[in-house]
Amino acid sequence: MATISSPGIGSGLDVQSIVSQLVALEKAPLKQLQTQATSFQTKLSTYGTIKSQFSALGDAAAKLASPNGWSSVTATSSNSAAIGVTVAAGAPATSITMTVQQLAKAQSTASSAVATGSGAGSGSMTIELGAWSGSSFTAGSGTPVSVTINPGEDTLAEIAAKINDADAGVSATVLKDASGERLLVRSKETGLENGFRITVADDDGNDTDASGLSRLAFAVGSANGMTQSQAGQNATATINGVSISSASNRLADTLPGMTIQLSQVTTAPVEIDVSADTEAVRANVQAFVDAYNTLNSTLSNATRYDAGTKKAGALQGDSTATGLQNALRGMMRSVTGGTPYTRLADVGIELKTGGALALDAEKFDASLSNLEGLKSLFTVDTGSATTEGFGRKIKTFAEGLIDADGLVSTKASALQKSIDRNGLEQERVNDRAARAETRYLAQYNAMDAAVAKLSGLNAFVSQQITLWNKG
Repeated sequence: MATISSPGIGSGLDVQSIVSQLVALEKAPLKQLQTQATSFQTKLSTYGTIKSQFSALGDAAAKLASPNGWSSVTATSSNSAAIGVTVAAGAPATSITMTVQQLAKAQSTASSAVATGSGAGSGSMTIELGAWSGSSFTAGSGTPVSVTINPGEDTLAEIAAKINDADAGVSATVLKDASGERLLVRSKETGLENGFRITVADDDGNDTDASGLSRLAFAVGSANGMTQSQAGQNATATINGVSISSASNRLADTLPGMTIQLSQVTTAPVEIDVSADTEAVRANVQAFVDAYNTLNSTLSNATRYDAGTKKAGALQGDSTATGLQNALRGMMRSVTGGTPYTRLADVGIELKTGGALALDAEKFDASLSNLEGLKSLFTVDTGSATTEGFGRKIKTFAEGLIDADGLVSTKASALQKSIDRNGLEQERVNDRAARAETRYLAQYNAMDAAVAKLSGLNAFVSQQITLWNKG
């Protein structure tokens, strides 16, 4: 903005005050524009909240609209310490009786003791996976793995590390006690088919004695080499009297959708029950009710006028918000083509005064005894938007509103455009006021200069008259 040095000094007028008041008059429209901008911004923020809450309601409805939202199951074991059980969604309801005769175990061997920090000869070790039947070994389909042991260099700990690095299906470690060090070898997997045999090519020329690398060989029934501390074995159990065998204590595909973990041999039958998870259903329905109530509260507060405080909600008188509120409540009163329940109230989901939903626990619990009927109330597909299940119709309604071209989205977009236009109007007012201030200052500066000249002339004339009168 333009300014002058000591404006008004020539005329004695308070030019700066006069110009400020004139500029204030130019800016007068700003007050109304700023009030409008605040209102637009509040409405936009409120619609942003409404959009987010419609999205949450749509998500909650989608869970109830999908068959997967009703497929949760739960499993119980009468002795979970011995037999644990987990189930996947959709697993069929069932009851079984199970006993465990033996657990699956991994084959384990141990060498004789050698001096701490020393080796056990040199040569090569070949490790094969397979199954033992007495002293007979049947190799599996895997390729035998060979490990080279260097003379005078590889300690027992280094031999264990080489076996582990070879990824031969076994793990090795060194046990140290008062008698020295022992090599311990164990199958990585349990079961009969995951046993192992170790043969050696001993640099001392004798592959079957009890010295050199031969002491690390293993074969069932051999008098030399490592001794077996645990034979590989399968788990054996019965399910409803039917005998089963498993290489693993984790039965992942024995029964559909069920994973059974065997942890102990049982002394009494264990009862396992798989049933629909009604608590998961209850939680999903409660989440739907809560999402609706949150949205209903936002719409109610935004559209009401509080006579006590004499304050209107952010969207009071907004036909879009009022229409949404009425439409939402109307949908909660609608019917579906499901059977035997057609209304939310039939299962205890009741619309109260003020538009909020309340869940009647006793009535809803009764509906859980007919889970297929309750599911139908939310999932039935009739091909008609008015009679579809509540999950489906509310999901579709919510998604349609918050889509890019949906009612809520377009309303928010319109408000943003109004805010943008208001901002431009404010810029125009400020620009006009700035130009007016420059113009007013120029005009008053010119007037001030003119008055200063006239004052100077008046002083000169008065001086001359005084001189004449003296003459």
